[in-house]
Amino acid sequence: MGLFVAVQMDPIELVNIDGDSTFVMGLAAQERGHRLFHYHTSRLTFRDGKVTARGHAMTLRRERGNHFSLGEPEVIDLAKADVVLMRQDPPFDMSYITATHILEHIHPKTLVVNDPVEVRNAPEKLFVAKFDGLMPPTLITSDKAEILAFRAEHKDIIVKPLYGNGGAGVFHITPNDENLGSLLEMFTQLYREPVIVQRYLPEVRQGDKRIILIDGEPVGAINRVPQAGEARSNMHAGGKPMRSELTRREREICTILGPELKQRGLIFVGIDVIGDYLTEINVTSPTGLQEIARFDGTRPEMKIWDAIETRLGRA
Repeated sequence: MGLFVAVQMDPIELVNIDGDSTFVMGLAAQERGHRLFHYHTSRLTFRDGKVTARGHAMTLRRERGNHFSLGEPEVIDLAKADVVLMRQDPPFDMSYITATHILEHIHPKTLVVNDPVEVRNAPEKLFVAKFDGLMPPTLITSDKAEILAFRAEHKDIIVKPLYGNGGAGVFHITPNDENLGSLLEMFTQLYREPVIVQRYLPEVRQGDKRIILIDGEPVGAINRVPQAGEARSNMHAGGKPMRSELTRREREICTILGPELKQRGLIFVGIDVIGDYLTEINVTSPTGLQEIARFDGTRPEMKIWDAIETRLGRA
């Protein structure tokens, strides 16, 4: 029997069907006989111990301009779903965190992917710090004196918001740049959280590699090369995806991370590697499935469903 899969995501009419990972996960689910239900986090409700969602039965097609059909609006008890895919885009803010708290009430009887408790406990730039020897030199603080001392030591630095995403708010500060003070003032006005400061890695000019791990095992990678004159390599910021194989160091990083990710119920994870360094572990809404498929001729989304069905005893 097929699974009933509730997909917590952004509006389906806005997705890019040639790049969106949730879209191909949904197509793969349909191929395997699973039923889809779409809802947005703003329609997630907790009342008297019950978790419900207002949304629509959904059918997907790879047809540009006609890629989905929705049924009549209805409210479902998410405890009666087999799987909830938590796939709304970051930012990882209090709205995101609140959704994890609500979904915690139905997991693991209803399998939430990824585990909402572990998503909450693994913000992507902080989670890396749990693994010694993998990060570049890194500072997390609101203390301006500490930031200035870090810059004096490393000269060339990257400054970014601790809970940012998609390359937004990432600044490359060179040794002679006079804007650091103003930048920190701006960050203080925009964010209550500390900033993250890292030694600049010139290897980023050769690319920032996104590696997909499913149930702790690497299944593919793409290299994202920044545009000329741009410090950011994120595809949202114009980074160009290119075919890539894993290096020996990258396989070593995956071997270190894999058992921990699997134990935590982080089934679908994207990690970012620049040179020999791990910079982020994305557990919220990783991307890259379609790019890997185009370059490698594989379908990594099917391996996600293999892992989910195995956990549910349906393999």
